[in-house]
Amino acid sequence: MAEPTCMNGAQALLRMLELHDVTHVFGLPGETTIGWYKEWRAHSNIEFVLTRDERTASYAAEAYAKITGKPAVLEAPSPGVTHCTPGITEAFLSSVPVIFFSSDIPINQDKKHGLTGVDQTALYESICKESFVVTKVAEIPFLLRRAFRVATSGRPAPVHIRVPINIFGEEAELTDLYAEPEYSAYPAHRPVADHGKIRAAIDALLIANKPAVVCGQGALISKASDVIIELAELLQIPVGTTTPGKGTIPENHPLALRVIGGRGGMEYSNQYMHDADLIFFIGSNTDSAATDHWKLYGDPGTTTFLHLDIAEAHIGNNFPVKVGLAGDARATITHMVEILRSEHPSLNRPQIDLTQMKQTALDKVFNANIPMPEGTISPVKLSQALDRLMPTDAIVTSEPGVSAIYPSALLTFREAGRRYITNYSMGALGYSVPAALGASYAGDGPVISLTGDGSFGFVMGDMETIKRSGKNVTIILNRNDSFGWIRGEAILLDDVDAPWSTDFGAVDYLKIAEGFGFETACITSDAEIEPVLKQAISNPGANFIEIRVPTQDEIVPFVPNWVRAARAKNLPHFY
Repeated sequence: MAEPTCMNGAQALLRMLELHDVTHVFGLPGETTIGWYKEWRAHSNIEFVLTRDERTASYAAEAYAKITGKPAVLEAPSPGVTHCTPGITEAFLSSVPVIFFSSDIPINQDKKHGLTGVDQTALYESICKESFVVTKVAEIPFLLRRAFRVATSGRPAPVHIRVPINIFGEEAELTDLYAEPEYSAYPAHRPVADHGKIRAAIDALLIANKPAVVCGQGALISKASDVIIELAELLQIPVGTTTPGKGTIPENHPLALRVIGGRGGMEYSNQYMHDADLIFFIGSNTDSAATDHWKLYGDPGTTTFLHLDIAEAHIGNNFPVKVGLAGDARATITHMVEILRSEHPSLNRPQIDLTQMKQTALDKVFNANIPMPEGTISPVKLSQALDRLMPTDAIVTSEPGVSAIYPSALLTFREAGRRYITNYSMGALGYSVPAALGASYAGDGPVISLTGDGSFGFVMGDMETIKRSGKNVTIILNRNDSFGWIRGEAILLDDVDAPWSTDFGAVDYLKIAEGFGFETACITSDAEIEPVLKQAISNPGANFIEIRVPTQDEIVPFVPNWVRAARAKNLPHFY
């Protein structure tokens, strides 16, 4: 046993984070955390990223964890503890490990109606893998090891740690100040699925006439890109991805179908999936958005489904599986490839090259030249120009609405990896800008945040955070003075003829951005798109671009049920 070290709670927390290789913490202070900050400045080099809103901090942490492959650390004081629920919910549904500390008034003081007192544990139990309370300093090393272990193993997810204010100053003799290094990144462990089931899956893949792979974000979490490409090339199987899984394989690969489903899937890729006789899900929870409300694969009775996931509850949840594989994607696919190479050395499958099919579909969109409503610019032209200019080390963040649908379909990520992040697990507004903040601390390349004015209204305050950070972040505001997604749903699907509940008044967003110290520009013609983007991306500081775009009911984007409605109503649409 190590020699005892006398520490107070604040020092112990910081030391345990350092031992787990934590370099950044996102949050903001409150009265209940002053004791922690006092020790932080004196005893730790962990960088504190001060945000202006706890919600921003929660989304920033979630995005940071997605890009780094390490659990993120979030901190919030008791007055703002409820504000972190959007980011923690997204992280929980997206399988992202976040270690979330919330400080609190002394235990049971809430029963005396102490200010800011609420049952934090009950609040977060349903959206975290575990939620526990530090009751004495001596527990901190054990609880921190458990938090990292729980957050990064199995299906990754947040863990909530509630720290009463008195803990920061209380002292204890600690003899167990150590970390378990494997839990400083995720996935912490890589269990291989049942070997017999792996062989059964191989048999099914070999006899299929038109198989296809669908990769969800679990494939990215597992960092399984290389072995998925190897499997696809061995068996000549096309690979599509959900929107959150975008980038699992290079999208210009001959076998890449690109994005499929109801949030950015184009007609050619969705039709390919519909016609496949076997679907192999890898790291997908087969949710409504990725499956066009579970209609994408046609009649489930005539299609063979294989499903590989670390979360057993996801396997076969929505489609009847012939073979269910519970295990880590990279480890299991690696073993699958080893069996194929050793037991089928003369495997020779007909070559498939989807390049021309993809290019034809993209050219059809890029050359459509659908007339835009007066005063608006085509989001297609914006995505096309961004695709030409985007450096390979760029990270793109987006969120539900017009700001996500077009880039999900049209941007081409030419190297495998998680460089396009969205919040399509929960889909709340106000994600992209704070996600850009978190991503900017996770990499060295430029970060491009695609947002809409509905979402931007949630997060304007943290433009100050971005400017203060000195990071290379470009915010592109797709402006239509409306909650465009809801307007589109109302008009296209529910035949609402007066969208009184979605439209709002004009705002001078350029003045706001200038007030925060951003370099600003407004795109008013197609000819301006490329030079304005080029200037912003090359500027290493904070940049803001406004572009007026049509609402989704005026020009219908790549959303299958909307496209069906647009055709029935004879409305202009992309597909």
